[in-house]
Amino acid sequence: MNTINILGVNISTLNKQQILEKLNQFLTDGKQHQIVTPNPEILLQADHDEEFFYILNKADLAIPDGIGLKFAGWLAGKNIRRITGADLIGDILKIAEQKKLKVAVVNWKGGLSKKEDIEKVLEKKYPDLRFLVEDIEREIGNCLPRCAARGQGKLEIGNLADFQPDILFATLGAPWQEKFIYHNLSQLPSVKIGIGVGGAFDFLTGRIKRAPKLMRLIGLEWLWRLFMQPWRRKRIYNAVIVFPAKFIKYKFINKWFYRKNVVGFILNNKNQVLLVNWIKDSDYWGLPQGGVDSGESEDDAIQREMKEEIGISNFKILDKFKNVYKYKWPKCYTNRGYKGQKQTLYILKFYGDDGDINLCPWEHKAWKWANINNLINETHQVHQKAYKIFLEKFNSSTDCPKITSLSFPT
Repeated sequence: MNTINILGVNISTLNKQQILEKLNQFLTDGKQHQIVTPNPEILLQADHDEEFFYILNKADLAIPDGIGLKFAGWLAGKNIRRITGADLIGDILKIAEQKKLKVAVVNWKGGLSKKEDIEKVLEKKYPDLRFLVEDIEREIGNCLPRCAARGQGKLEIGNLADFQPDILFATLGAPWQEKFIYHNLSQLPSVKIGIGVGGAFDFLTGRIKRAPKLMRLIGLEWLWRLFMQPWRRKRIYNAVIVFPAKFIKYKFINKWFYRKNVVGFILNNKNQVLLVNWIKDSDYWGLPQGGVDSGESEDDAIQREMKEEIGISNFKILDKFKNVYKYKWPKCYTNRGYKGQKQTLYILKFYGDDGDINLCPWEHKAWKWANINNLINETHQVHQKAYKIFLEKFNSSTDCPKITSLSFPT
């Protein structure tokens, strides 16, 4: 009730006072919480980064930052109260100082605001605040995507853990800061709130001068940033031009169309079919699948999706059946704003070992090989109508082994 869906991400519509009340609740409820601060540029990034998209929607609170989100809210009939990261961190730091909470800041080494800059301004403005500022090497950004979730490239966070902060700020910029918090929060059990704040500390340290208050009030802060940092022109163009166009398409045009989707019917050398179990349901088994990105071919999409979903690339395409099935999404489901999906079926021969299968941790929790003639009984009922059609197409292919008997539920 207190959110609005913009480009598939649920954004808070709470006012500032309600946000602060929510933060105080998070600090005392005994749980860990991730807060994100989406702006138009972040939402555009998430549209092409599945992990980032998942993290934004998994967050406990998504606070809107950017005048573009306010305009999007108006088009959708809701009033969004924009709260900038620069304003938000000031409020959180005051709360931390008053409540004698520990604050840690994870900062890019060599960034605009140095570790010493942040330490100096915190000592001056919040003299009673207990804090720690830790620098992270730029190269560590390569370890922040899914490799961190799969046990590769683990980050060294020993100093943070020893300090036992209550609040964790990450100034790494999107999507690195959100991924850092998501993948490391469980390793920092003392943290009640983890929040990515981008360059908000640069305003606090004075490394970037904020726009005059009038420009902020009328939504022209982006113009000020363009004057002050002309190198940001591409990012500002995306926020001011690309984002509104994308949102209009999402809100008013996509609902008339089906999103393109590719499905992998993967066979091993025993002619068994690979099934995955989605996180959403303990018994939600089905074939791995995924959407086709804008400007991407279906052949490229199946290669990308199988790598992202189950970690494999050592397969051969035996056959392809274009737009073999389509279905509508429930009205409450707003993925990219489309009416539903139309699916292209790919019959794939897997030449690897079972050890090559590496599931996407935010999508699937298990996998198994199923007998092809019992596929329908092994999968969730929501898929069964489509899978009957898929099996018929499979049987019609000259490059695939024929199924002599099929077991359909009555």
